[in-house]
Amino acid sequence: MSPLLQIKHPSAAPAATPPGFALWQLGFRPFYLLASVFAALSIGLWSLQFAGWLGRPYLAGPVWHAHEMLFGFTMAVVVGFLFTAGRNWSGRPTPTGVPLMALAALWVAGRVLVLTPYGWAAAVANVAFPLAAAVGLAIPFIAARNQRNYFFIGLLVLMAAAVLGIHLAQLGITTLPGWIGIQVALDVVLFIMAVMGGRVIPMFTNSIADANATKRPWLEKAALGSTLALLGADLLALHGLALALLAGVCAVAHLARWTLWQPWKTLRTPLVWVLHVAYAWIPVSLLLRGLGEMGLVSPSLAIHALTVGAIGGLIIGMMTRTALGHTGRRLLASRTDVACYLLVLASALVRVGVPMLAPAQIVNAVLWSAALWSAGFALYAVAYWPVLTRVRVDGKPG
Repeated sequence: MSPLLQIKHPSAAPAATPPGFALWQLGFRPFYLLASVFAALSIGLWSLQFAGWLGRPYLAGPVWHAHEMLFGFTMAVVVGFLFTAGRNWSGRPTPTGVPLMALAALWVAGRVLVLTPYGWAAAVANVAFPLAAAVGLAIPFIAARNQRNYFFIGLLVLMAAAVLGIHLAQLGITTLPGWIGIQVALDVVLFIMAVMGGRVIPMFTNSIADANATKRPWLEKAALGSTLALLGADLLALHGLALALLAGVCAVAHLARWTLWQPWKTLRTPLVWVLHVAYAWIPVSLLLRGLGEMGLVSPSLAIHALTVGAIGGLIIGMMTRTALGHTGRRLLASRTDVACYLLVLASALVRVGVPMLAPAQIVNAVLWSAALWSAGFALYAVAYWPVLTRVRVDGKPG
């Protein structure tokens, strides 16, 4: 069994939550809260800008929209998750208290500075955040010689390099387009999802009585290897038929991997089926990317299948599950949790499906998709505010 999130959960939560402020006790607490609030606000504002309803633009353009959702929203959740899981993997403390406050402040500074004329300050803040997170993760990993997870440190450094490339391009320092950094960052996040999905989704599925999620070593290597190959191809800025074929092979590998996890056995368990549905968006996005390289569909469809469907779905699923587990609550999805899942996943269907079937409806698709997405993450922020800010219900630290 994977060492991820090995926590003993009580069979039932106490009737009342003990008093106490716990926001800075573990990484998931501030970053899940910040990410959910930011996801709701940022996408709402961007959709109004996209529709031409804002008198003054929120972001300078699509590159900055992608930048904020990757290096703002997604990075916050990734760092919060890695700090939390990393403590379990290494048996050593990850940043809490004042260091965690400083990291959260650095993240907030990055979100504010991209809205200002101070481009270099924004670059420094946004590059420093993943680097600081890498250091915060490296200290316990190296101390515990947790070599199995060293690659997460490297991925955070690679994210810092990607965001640096975007800022240098926007500042006119380099001639490379900022979209290369965006695509590399998307590939890194895809690889993180593929690794963590392979660790936790079969494990969570097998907690269901009649489920038997399995893995094949050769298929695991094929899925992860083809994902890394796609990252390499994007670093080399390859396009055309070769990239389309690579994306197709990667899609088939991920789809075959997913079917071995028996998603149909999870329909009565929302905390698990949400992860399966979100992971299914990965092969969909890869297939659409291949078709986009051949000029058969808009490349935007692949990007939003990955970002809204896979990233958004896996994030909302893991944010509910880990928040419940790490605060001593029962691992049972509430009606509010299910509503969050359905809103985010419906957002993906609208954002990808409507433009594919009716391209002329793109503005309406963006507005409706944004409304669903913002509602899902706003609902999470409201429902989980007391969960994330108060001490564990079982009285344990964390």
